[in-house]
Amino acid sequence: MRMRALGVAAAATLAFAAAGCGGSEPATPSAAPSGSASAPAADKGSGKLVIWADPNRVKALKPFAEQFGTENGVTVEVKEISKDNQQTFLTASQQGSGPDVMVGAHDWIGNLVQNGAIDPVNLTDEQKAGFSEIAIKAVTFNGQVYGAPYAVENIALIRNTKLAPDAPATLEDMVKKGKELKAAGKVKELLCLPVGLKGDAFHVYPIFAAGGGSLFGATATGDPDPKKVLLGSDESVKAFGKLKDLGEKGDGALKTSITNENYIANFAGGKCAFLISGPWAMGDVKKGGFTYDVTPVPSFKDGKPATPFVGVQSFFVASKGKSKTLAQEFVTNYVTNADVAKALYAADPRPPALTVALDAVKATDADAGKFMDAGKSGFPMPAIPEMQAVWEPFGIAEEAVVKGGDPAKAAQAAQKAIDSSLKN
Repeated sequence: MRMRALGVAAAATLAFAAAGCGGSEPATPSAAPSGSASAPAADKGSGKLVIWADPNRVKALKPFAEQFGTENGVTVEVKEISKDNQQTFLTASQQGSGPDVMVGAHDWIGNLVQNGAIDPVNLTDEQKAGFSEIAIKAVTFNGQVYGAPYAVENIALIRNTKLAPDAPATLEDMVKKGKELKAAGKVKELLCLPVGLKGDAFHVYPIFAAGGGSLFGATATGDPDPKKVLLGSDESVKAFGKLKDLGEKGDGALKTSITNENYIANFAGGKCAFLISGPWAMGDVKKGGFTYDVTPVPSFKDGKPATPFVGVQSFFVASKGKSKTLAQEFVTNYVTNADVAKALYAADPRPPALTVALDAVKATDADAGKFMDAGKSGFPMPAIPEMQAVWEPFGIAEEAVVKGGDPAKAAQAAQKAIDSSLKN
């Protein structure tokens, strides 16, 4: 997904937009995936397994789903859901017409659990060890694993190396280089990062964090604490001040005219040397026909780490599905194998969560490893339901300061709106 144009409550919802390689042919399974049951599942439920997925995943999943159906003597339907996937799943689940397996973003988990829509996934310790640590952390909620992760995604700095041969050490260095290129008539924009008219908290968050800003305090277990919203804190006010300095009345690196609809196209068209985006941008970037590199988003000089949000695409077991035993078998033993992970990568190139699959992918696509490296300092997008109250107020505050507004007023307004929504 393009992970999400934040400020939009569906998770990209992080509803992630389709990548340029969506038409790749999926791998064909030649044998039962490793770890799958050697005999058909005893409880076949309704005798039919229904899987819902977005368009990019459907084609890749079908051969494995068909194989699973053959081995277990059941019918498997893979249905394409392409709009408002999380809400569509919740509504169908409540009406008793939902799937047995749902494919979606890990930050849906809090909302889905709160609404009784998904069950924990029975991964063994050995299976968990096969995934990247951050992937397992992302799908763990209230101490239980609620999804089988298959892809990890985060944003990074993508650089046109013809225009900017060296990776900037700091955000200040990046802005300086952008200004030099613009003065020389080689680019039209210093940075391609979407802001738009409503802000975009997801893309700007690494810069906000580098300036010292935070969303929440932490609970005793280290999880985000929705009772401790920190957008109005002194540190966050200073971070919004940094965004103002980069904005339209400052350096001009952040602009409301750069949106989710044009920021990747602008970079691919050579209008800027620096793009802050994720793996979903690479299809268009490669079509640009220039050399590029992928590196972590830099921080400010003497700033805090520029920590990106990390999103994890996952398979969920529907709690109200008609074939729950089959669903558990499919999710725990079929989609946790390298063949499926590589097929899903071919359909939509986001770094696999399964380590052995990532290693295989990196052999032919160095970008996958570079994005993973860029996300090492990141953290999973909070899966708490309260996150939905954050995006719009944050985006409004971002847009205000980018246009030259007062950081303290913008931060305090965001804090008030979120606290009011959460009844803090």
